[in-house]
Amino acid sequence: MSNPAVFPNWPDAPVMSQPGVTLTSKTIRRSAPTVSLVTAISIVIANMVGTGVFTSLGFQVPGLPSGFAILCLWMLGGVVALSGAFCYAELAAALPRSGGEYHFLSRVFHPALGFLAGWTSATVGFAAPIALAAMGFGTYARGLVPGISPLWLSLALVWGTSAVHFTGGRRGSAFHNWATVPKILFIAAFIVAGFLAPRTPGISFLPAPGDLHLMTGSAFAVSLVFVMYSYSGWNASTYIVNEIRDPERNVPRSLFLGTLAVLVMYVALNAIFLRVTPMHAMAGRIEVGEIAGAHIFGTAGGRVVAALISLGLISSVSSMVWTGPRVTVAMGEDLPGLALLAIKTRNGTPRVALALQAVIATLLLLTGRFEDVMDYVQLALILFAALTVLGVIVLRIREPGLRRPYRAWGYPFTPALFLIVSGIMIFYLITTKPWQSLAGIATVLAGLVIYFASGGRAIREKRVI
Repeated sequence: MSNPAVFPNWPDAPVMSQPGVTLTSKTIRRSAPTVSLVTAISIVIANMVGTGVFTSLGFQVPGLPSGFAILCLWMLGGVVALSGAFCYAELAAALPRSGGEYHFLSRVFHPALGFLAGWTSATVGFAAPIALAAMGFGTYARGLVPGISPLWLSLALVWGTSAVHFTGGRRGSAFHNWATVPKILFIAAFIVAGFLAPRTPGISFLPAPGDLHLMTGSAFAVSLVFVMYSYSGWNASTYIVNEIRDPERNVPRSLFLGTLAVLVMYVALNAIFLRVTPMHAMAGRIEVGEIAGAHIFGTAGGRVVAALISLGLISSVSSMVWTGPRVTVAMGEDLPGLALLAIKTRNGTPRVALALQAVIATLLLLTGRFEDVMDYVQLALILFAALTVLGVIVLRIREPGLRRPYRAWGYPFTPALFLIVSGIMIFYLITTKPWQSLAGIATVLAGLVIYFASGGRAIREKRVI
């Protein structure tokens, strides 16, 4: 049974609770949680594994011509992602409610800050990656469906996946699991085949003279930014906490097991790419997966790998289509002016939020501006994740007596590592893309107008029950 003191926004419970902050109280109908631990793990894996791991190595080998340095790069990225997962797990177990950063930042710092994070996620934070993954699907799948435009394939995936999730959580869970299993099997088969294939002469994964210099240089730091982008999505299950059975246990487990599984897959995949393909053949190339597939399976192997990558992107889009609207719903539940966004069907589907996300992703695909949008919001997304991790430290200091069913492993070192790497990434984005970053922050801050116009001030002024 749910406990209103632990599960904000359950019947007769306050929307949010925060010392010194007054919030609304409302009765909201909830459907019974339907998401199992296995499905929650698959959501994390599917959200993380997209095209990044199959495309980024070609831009890393010119500056890091060392198998050892590259594997360390991907292991470090995985450790940082795990550090973030540990911190989000503590917050999700202590403050279990759907919404991700929107809920955490509202609870720990201020509802206005949480709204800015939610505003970013609800508008383009999920829609842009959905459009990007859908276009990747269209590009890779055009070989399977000759004569059809990649754009039409992309649009079909967005709306087809949205339609499935519109039918409800049970069917959406089943579809998502069936879409994720082939992806995992494909990656596992690719890794096994790569280990059995002939080895590229001269490649070594043992440390060599000069590796330390490479790993402390600018090329390593720049590559880490793109590696972390490939690892993004490790926090996926925190957006649907209310739909997960026994969330105090299963959300932390899903974050840890999902992220750990992806870490192992990413390191193994990059080891295979390096093992079977000469570095000069990958340098500067984006289609690393296809190139490696051709070396393993022959000329036709590259096309087969491309087709399998396209099928794997179905689950990536599915996970984001599923999780994104839950942020919008949480905002609609809290802000009177956005109540329309919280409307659900009888089976608990957030129909307005789901449709809105599909429309935004469609507009981005039709205008071709989703990559520009990613440049604009990337700094804000990293900043909100860093603030959320910082919230673990703030909450431990401010509320030491708060019930914490799970405590972040390695605290305070894990949050410190995440914050340091986030700081490096923010510095890189500001120095390399200053105008895009500033424009993105300005766009995010414009959300304050929506916040106050939608009743944000009233949320602060009403008494906590």
